[in-house]
Amino acid sequence: MWTLQDAKNKFSTVVDAALAGTPQEVTRRGKPAVVILSASEYHQLLSDAQRSRGSFVDHLIAFPAEDIERARVKPRPVAL
Repeated sequence: MWTLQDAKNKFSTVVDAALAGTPQEVTRRGKPAVVILSASEYHQLLSDAQRSRGSFVDHLIAFPAEDIERARVKPRPVAL
């Protein structure tokens, strides 16, 4: 794990380690901030996420509408 200042000072080393297959974590003010990983690992993660995600239409079709009890409310009177 790198502090932000150390990562800035040794950015080439951070990038080389990420390219070698070891994601590099960087902290800011003692808290985890970012992870640097190779472009190929990033694209693999993105591809896996997109493959496992269903479409929005599938999500809407899977909505359990019959399980939801609707409120029985009388309409309010409207004066014209």
